[in-house]
Amino acid sequence: MTVTQFAAKKLTRRYTQTIDAPPERVFPLLCPVREEEWLDGWRQTMIHSASGLVEEGAVFSTPGSGEPDTVWIVTRHDAAARAVEFVRFTPESRVCVLCIDVRPHGDGKSFVDIAYTYTTLTPAGNAFLDGFTEEAFLGAVKFWERSMNHWLATGERLMKERAG
Repeated sequence: MTVTQFAAKKLTRRYTQTIDAPPERVFPLLCPVREEEWLDGWRQTMIHSASGLVEEGAVFSTPGSGEPDTVWIVTRHDAAARAVEFVRFTPESRVCVLCIDVRPHGDGKSFVDIAYTYTTLTPAGNAFLDGFTEEAFLGAVKFWERSMNHWLATGERLMKERAG
């Protein structure tokens, strides 16, 4: 019997968004249900939430692109500190801890500090992480930043094809 050695990979990527609204307006939008209002392409299925929105202990899933759905658990939701943390599990691939903190940035704006920490579980997870370049990461979080700012200014979603 041959045993294949697997070496898990771990990677953290960080970015700070600037959002043109105060933290008390921004933080409630960091909810899987509310994201559908402002983030084009975001889809989720709420599995459990007593309130129907983001809360500690809520569980939801997002569809995979060529892989199983990702299951998310809200492990921290602190409205007073404006901090939310999710643990994401993509079967046969990876886990991720996503930490988001919202803080004031003067003149009615906010900084949104984002950190994704991935740990791979399989060779497929390693392949995912190899493709999760800084450029790919920045493309995603900057689109999210532009989308939230556009929605806050207009009440309409920024469509990916118009985002440029």
